[in-house]
Amino acid sequence: MKKILCVILLTLLCVPANAKSTVTLAELSGTVGVQMEEFVRDTVRASELNGDSLLIFQLDTPGGLVEAMRGIVQSILSSQVPVAVWIPPGGRAASAGAFIVQSAHIAAMSPGTNIGAAHPVTGGGENIPEGDMNKKVMNDLKAQMRSVVQLRGRNVETAEMMIVESISLTADEALREGAIDIIAGDINSLIKAVSGRRVKNGSQSVKINLDDEVTVSRVNMSFTEQIIQFVSSPEIAYLLLSGGMMAIFFEIITPGGFILGTTGGVMLLLGAIGLKMLPFNWAGIVLVVAGIILMCADIIAGTSGVLMLLGIPVMCIGGVFLFRAPGGELLQISLSFIAGIAIALGICFGLMAYFIVKGLRRKVSTGRQGMIGLTAEVISDIGEGFGQVKCHGEIWRARSDGGEIPAGHEGVVRAVDGMTLIISERQQ
Repeated sequence: MKKILCVILLTLLCVPANAKSTVTLAELSGTVGVQMEEFVRDTVRASELNGDSLLIFQLDTPGGLVEAMRGIVQSILSSQVPVAVWIPPGGRAASAGAFIVQSAHIAAMSPGTNIGAAHPVTGGGENIPEGDMNKKVMNDLKAQMRSVVQLRGRNVETAEMMIVESISLTADEALREGAIDIIAGDINSLIKAVSGRRVKNGSQSVKINLDDEVTVSRVNMSFTEQIIQFVSSPEIAYLLLSGGMMAIFFEIITPGGFILGTTGGVMLLLGAIGLKMLPFNWAGIVLVVAGIILMCADIIAGTSGVLMLLGIPVMCIGGVFLFRAPGGELLQISLSFIAGIAIALGICFGLMAYFIVKGLRRKVSTGRQGMIGLTAEVISDIGEGFGQVKCHGEIWRARSDGGEIPAGHEGVVRAVDGMTLIISERQQ
């Protein structure tokens, strides 16, 4: 009896009297890519080491890479800490985001949000043509969705419809169809709704115990990770690549400065980092470069905008195909944004080209070259030797380019040889 009492006493002494449950909240926004995958993996590991009662991922994404999505889903499925994926107000979980939500122990949405539209597309943004490739991609994604939905006990049919029919559900519709577990407008509401629930974690049933004084710790990407996440957006990477190439071109045709060249180099570097994080094909890059070359050729050849009008749509087509490659079937690209960037860059390119060409063609009006064509008043006779003239308010030594010029006559500056003006007599 004494031994039992000692064991109970030691157990009570080893449990801290002020133990509180902890929750980690991490934000996931932007394109689902390699950087987001690494961040999720590191956050799950840190949450496990911290002994959290719950890990919440705040998700807002238009979609992304299939392989990155698989890595995120794997990290959530293998987490020892229960994971909730919550779509915040104004957010969405489209395409690859729908898979991430379904993999969570707790799937939650805010009112006014949507989930779904996970149908894979081709390089032109259209459905994959019927055939073996269509069946392969569709069956693979459907099997992935079924596996996580069945594991979490949600509606398999509705989840598959997100892929097959590309349906998108509001929060109320998703809850009614059994695609999510909770509707919560903020974190506090989510924590209250989750507390006391039982979830299946591996082979065990785990109860999520959250007390009234739960501590919420926010985790964000580092500044470097945020930069990489930002440039890995297809639209931003396209803007950086095309804008960087244009800036370098202007630096080449207007040498003497460094601002445009340096800016273009930095933009190209950031764009290259974005390309590294995204599946891209060389056909898209060739089309973007071809579009810029056409606009450059318009300046050189002086075709009055004909080649420029051709280069803009070529750039648009290149932007559409640039990030269409294996692994990017769930990558949603805004065609209107790509077209807007191409048109805006084309307009800026045209305006800058106009002013540059205008400046290059303008007659020189300063320095020695600017004196050619000016009138010179002959002060002393100019014969076989040298004489003096008054030009531009200054006295210059001068010689004739043919024949004598008496004093008092006017001449025209034909050339400048060092400090000597070469003039010819003005014809009356």
